[in-house]
Amino acid sequence: MLHAVIMAGGSGTRFWPASRKQLPKQLLKLHGDRTMIQSTVDRLGDLVRPEDVLVVTNRILVEETRRQLPAVPTGQIVGEPAKRDTAPCVGLAAAMIAKKDPDGMMVVMPADHVINEVSQYQKAIQSACEVVKQCPSRFVTFGIKPTYPAESFGYVERGASQETDIDRELFHVTRFREKPNAELARQFLESGQFYWNSGIFVWRAQAVFDALAEFQPVMHSHLKKIQDAMDTSQFESVFEEEFTAIVGTSIDYAVMEKYEDISVMEATFDWDDVGNWPAVGRLNPPDEAGNTVVGKHLGIDTKNSIIRGEDGHLIATLGLDDCIVVHTPNATLVADKSQEEAVREIVRQLEEKGWAEFL
Repeated sequence: MLHAVIMAGGSGTRFWPASRKQLPKQLLKLHGDRTMIQSTVDRLGDLVRPEDVLVVTNRILVEETRRQLPAVPTGQIVGEPAKRDTAPCVGLAAAMIAKKDPDGMMVVMPADHVINEVSQYQKAIQSACEVVKQCPSRFVTFGIKPTYPAESFGYVERGASQETDIDRELFHVTRFREKPNAELARQFLESGQFYWNSGIFVWRAQAVFDALAEFQPVMHSHLKKIQDAMDTSQFESVFEEEFTAIVGTSIDYAVMEKYEDISVMEATFDWDDVGNWPAVGRLNPPDEAGNTVVGKHLGIDTKNSIIRGEDGHLIATLGLDDCIVVHTPNATLVADKSQEEAVREIVRQLEEKGWAEFL
């Protein structure tokens, strides 16, 4: 049986001030009339039953996540007691699924991507599941064909083509690469051998749990204790103690960079990881001046900018070019687009100053 695991514990600091600790990016409407996490569940369609959707989020976000996803059983929305990166998140989900469905497969995805070609997305997942059925130890990921030398995405380097019974070309993964600098990103694009890393994976739950045992034995030991405590009265206390004790790291570093049997399938669907404010400009049609506007805006000599405001609040701009203006009830961001990565620094300094009301 196929289970969907949605990783929804991110803080979305690059979307400050709209994204806050209590309402981060995945719980916001940044594209269309549904929040990011609602759209993530919507696009699964009939591939996965609601009771087989598992959302792993931060404990403080559980209540709002359940409110936004009423079709997902409340027990399937799990709150981590501590932020520990994607490897413990995936491992926890694998432990939970493997216990109740030893042969179960997982499609793992972040909660904050935009994918509009839903039918192509579903067909790609079905094809990946067929590969895993034929090769139970194999992991499958989806590569996004790069259209420009992006420095903000991780990359997957493809190797030899692999034989398959499915009607899609499959390649062996040579290696995963971290976010490159501008020159390296240009080389990746020109080589034709690299994909953007979609962060979407298909595998057997037990297979990835076994891989954690091999490559991250200490982490696996903590997760195994959590698994053993499932369906017992001690679960909550064991979960709190053992998960908090884990030293967090990414699933790419923990497993994917070490595991041998990984395939990459070129995605036939559109994809954007919506990692920063300029991504909103890519996803929403601009006006005749190149501005992406959400809310009430009066612009004079303003172009190529992103303007986002609250209902009932007018934002007036004069003489802006390539800027970001985001208004919320208690904080406003005005930034040059070229400085969008530095939004994280604002959040860091707010934390340093102890200004928790703005976080």
